[in-house]
Amino acid sequence: MPVAISTGPRRPCSAGIGAGSRLWALAALFVFARIEFLQIPACRFQRGAPAWVGGPSMAARPSWKSFLRLSLVSIPVKGYTAHATTSDLPLHQIHAKCHNRIRYQKVCPVHGVVTKDEIVSGYEVSKGKYVEIDADELDKMRTASEKAINIDTFVAPDAVDPAYYSGQTYYLLPDGTAGDKPYVLLREGMENRNKYAVAETVLNKRDRVVLLRPAGKLIVMELLHYEDEVKAPEGFAKEVPAKEPTKQEADLVDMLIKASSTGRFDLGKYKDRYKEKLKRFIEAKVKGEEIVGGEE
Repeated sequence: MPVAISTGPRRPCSAGIGAGSRLWALAALFVFARIEFLQIPACRFQRGAPAWVGGPSMAARPSWKSFLRLSLVSIPVKGYTAHATTSDLPLHQIHAKCHNRIRYQKVCPVHGVVTKDEIVSGYEVSKGKYVEIDADELDKMRTASEKAINIDTFVAPDAVDPAYYSGQTYYLLPDGTAGDKPYVLLREGMENRNKYAVAETVLNKRDRVVLLRPAGKLIVMELLHYEDEVKAPEGFAKEVPAKEPTKQEADLVDMLIKASSTGRFDLGKYKDRYKEKLKRFIEAKVKGEEIVGGEE
């Protein structure tokens, strides 16, 4: 099983390449891009905009902006969430007697209901004793360079097991003309060498390790779990029986896999059938129609 990438002491991201070659590559990148060395500012977070989904239409504003940093090169980028805000059918909790919506309130045991502006963060130092932590104080602990997307190393596409993918994906785009050329050069470089990049950044006030990969004309950023956040499969291996299949059984499975394989995979053919059934069910309830059992 591929292992998670360690985020320990930083290594030169161009390990294995001669110092002269690195300098020439960096110099060429700057000449072609016609950009200057940049002082990296803090990321500018914006409230999430709808995702760019399945076509050329794009959110009016990115979810956030930052700098993609490779050695001394800084590329201004903006990130768009890759996941759509789907039209789910939420089922709310209501009171059975009057059908009013159930509401939740934040309550202090001493002063009763409190408003949002009366709530702060705190760390419990002993039972019932807290030290107040100000969000601005925490933000000042971060340096500007930490808030960039700092590339640490390049790896093979299968170096990180999919179990470490967190399910949060962003499309990175160049932010302004200054970043156009270096963005394209980096994306093409990863594609030509069949490499992904492992980087570290700060997102939503948390340290994150991310995987950058080329996808078409874009650079895609996948948020990863840290190694200690994922259970190792070896801990479950003892539940698998140690039985060797017969050749006949193995041939049968091989035949079934071959018969069910496809040359071109189309994810679009898979639909959320339950959501469609739920929609019809709710529409029928609103119209007062008789509800029957679901179809197989």
